[in-house]
Amino acid sequence: MGSIVLVVRLVLADVRRHKVQAVMLLLAVTVATATMALGLSLRGVSDALYEQTRAATAGPDVVALSGDTGPAVTSALASLANEPEVTAHHGPYRIVYADLTTRDSTSSPVVVQGFAEKPGTVNRPLVTSGQWVRSGGTVLERGFATALGVGVGDRVTIAGRSYPVVGIAVTAATSIYPWAAQIGPGGGPSDYSGLAWMTRSDARALASSQDLPVTLALDLKLRDPAATEAFIDAHHLSTVRITFHSWQFRAQRDMAILRGTQPILVLGSWLLSFLAVTGVAALAAGRAVEQTRRAGLLKAVGATPGLIAAVLLTEYLAVALLADVLGLVITRLTVPVIASPTASRIGDIGGPTGPVIAATTVLAVAVAVLSALRPTLRALRTATVAALADAAHRPRRRPWLTALSALLPTPFLLGLRLTARRPGRVVLQACSTATTLIALTGLLSLSVQSSRGYGLNGSTALPNLRAENASHLLIAVSALLIALAVVNIIAFTWTTAMEARTSLAVARALGATPGQVSAGLSIAQLLPCLPGAIIGIPLGIGVFSAFSPRNAVLAPVSSMLIAALATLLVTVALTALPAHVAARRHVVSVLSTDTP
Repeated sequence: MGSIVLVVRLVLADVRRHKVQAVMLLLAVTVATATMALGLSLRGVSDALYEQTRAATAGPDVVALSGDTGPAVTSALASLANEPEVTAHHGPYRIVYADLTTRDSTSSPVVVQGFAEKPGTVNRPLVTSGQWVRSGGTVLERGFATALGVGVGDRVTIAGRSYPVVGIAVTAATSIYPWAAQIGPGGGPSDYSGLAWMTRSDARALASSQDLPVTLALDLKLRDPAATEAFIDAHHLSTVRITFHSWQFRAQRDMAILRGTQPILVLGSWLLSFLAVTGVAALAAGRAVEQTRRAGLLKAVGATPGLIAAVLLTEYLAVALLADVLGLVITRLTVPVIASPTASRIGDIGGPTGPVIAATTVLAVAVAVLSALRPTLRALRTATVAALADAAHRPRRRPWLTALSALLPTPFLLGLRLTARRPGRVVLQACSTATTLIALTGLLSLSVQSSRGYGLNGSTALPNLRAENASHLLIAVSALLIALAVVNIIAFTWTTAMEARTSLAVARALGATPGQVSAGLSIAQLLPCLPGAIIGIPLGIGVFSAFSPRNAVLAPVSSMLIAALATLLVTVALTALPAHVAARRHVVSVLSTDTP
């Protein structure tokens, strides 16, 4: 217990002394774990919402639809209802294809289902606002009504006739908005459509007055809901053309609107995690000398290597695990909005599942360990006397670098030397810049995509929810990536300045001006960004092509090159302030502090 209390006290004291680094690690890991948890939770949440809606509305196991009409179709559907596997049914009922227009002239295709004024035992839509169908009125499916901006009491025009909206309801018998049609007129392909209900007599009158296309549908409840495929296969040989939709098909169709969302969130979480590692590792490297001296003090008073490693690593692990908890809480609060963007489903959503929690915890621990491992190992390997002496690090001499830098102006000389002495950090900075360019390439390509709306004739009166949902998440993830990259640039600059304060002070003592030192620090950050910008564009193109539809188009190459140039200019601008502050430190105080 004594060792545990000691570790806790030392960790708390170190967190209080380095609040900025702790906050940065907390925010970075929170964003990464929340993004990953959202991506991994979507499939389970979508299925859960469908199951709850299906239970609340007595959703059918199989829906049989025929675009043909006549006695033969009615007889074939009736025979399905009498099959021994069927325990209950609803219908046959009419589905009328029409156009709907709101008071503000928003237009959309709609399918109107003719229902009884008293719902049966199968397919009982749940009214969430207003009342169920009555003569002369219509009930709109909730996802459709939300997209239209229509509520109870408003009036809509369907096939030239005006109807009051008497209610809003949800159902599990059709796919979510905008895929309510299930099949098109005559059994052909369906278009984006909303769903409305009317009484049977009103639906019949609507179809006959305008000679509108009609489909007949039958809802079936099976003895074994899991045996839908076997039932469908056994009844495909009918002489009447019938299309079957199982409840499993509708559950899978619900995920179609989220198809572009999961890759964005999962890939974004890995990119955010990488940026978190690079940024926090840079700050940890800046504290390497301090941690080495701290380890020397602990060794001097008798601490074992295991205790020292526990003290140095626990700080990062504790903050990362706290960030993991915050990320999971954010996921719990935001996943309902992302998983059900159409409002077509109802139900409560539980927290992240066990596998999701395990995955995010592994991610948080990995970020903490990768960030702190190298400084910790360096502190443990340093002898006690050397750690307490805290002597200035003497860089290795490279004759070729000395000969090359001697030909350069002073700022470039300083920048090249600072860059060459830290090859590992050069790689991290290049990768950080490449990650930023991946996000920018995706955003630029997204901006040039054409999206077919859900309105009539492909109008954009009703936006494409699937495209909008994916684009909003891509913008959010890209903004987080860029923001974290900005923080990393500042961290890299400040860490480099702190590590090189002795050599920079010597350069100033030999005649370099503060402006030249400041420019040298900025150049030291710019040089690694050049290869990162070069490789970031093709990587961004590859990532966008891998996770976008086949008909997606890429942004012009000129736009990508401008984005790369802008990234380099922003890097210079962001490094100016920390470089200026570091270059203004008094030479005497630096040299006297760093001299053993």
